[in-house]
Amino acid sequence: MNDSRAVLRARMQARRDGLDARQRIAAAAGVFKSLQQLPEFLTDSNVAGYWAMRGELPLNLAVASLRRNGQHYFLPVLGDGKHLRFAEYPEGAGLRSNRFGIPEPDTDARSRHGAGDMDVILLPLLAFDRRGHRLGTGGGWYDRSLAFLQDTRRPSRPLLVGVGYAFQEADTIPAQHWDIDLDYVATDSELIACHPTESNE
Repeated sequence: MNDSRAVLRARMQARRDGLDARQRIAAAAGVFKSLQQLPEFLTDSNVAGYWAMRGELPLNLAVASLRRNGQHYFLPVLGDGKHLRFAEYPEGAGLRSNRFGIPEPDTDARSRHGAGDMDVILLPLLAFDRRGHRLGTGGGWYDRSLAFLQDTRRPSRPLLVGVGYAFQEADTIPAQHWDIDLDYVATDSELIACHPTESNE
């Protein structure tokens, strides 16, 4: 199982690395259209995203929309342990690089929030399937930080929305017991509801 996940990671990373700037810009516009179909993205106060690295799908259009609407946009911050915290990132605010070289808001610990304080979290991914299984880079940061959702009926708060290119879809991703499923996936071509039956009951 681990081998198949590793192979899928490598294949998707290579394909993502091969995209040029024009393709990334077009994909960002497509993802923004998909996110606009999600009422929570349009109305909820606290929305967390990510700083796009290594070919991850840019969120610049989504962030600009949130700020125009008066919503609060947060970025993940590495905690002292192995859990993510989230710090608000207003326009023009200072950034610093964490130990992995990823920019995060330059704030003190008192102004950081847990994942449970977010209404919506936009998660980067390397691969996904339509059941909400997500394959990240393998660090486990999101799964550990969202473990409180493990036995929660979904969708719930925070709403978990994977963000990726349509080509990152896999038929099935082998799941591990610690994996936290997504509620939705927003790609450059569609918004996918991963638990439509549960949502409509």
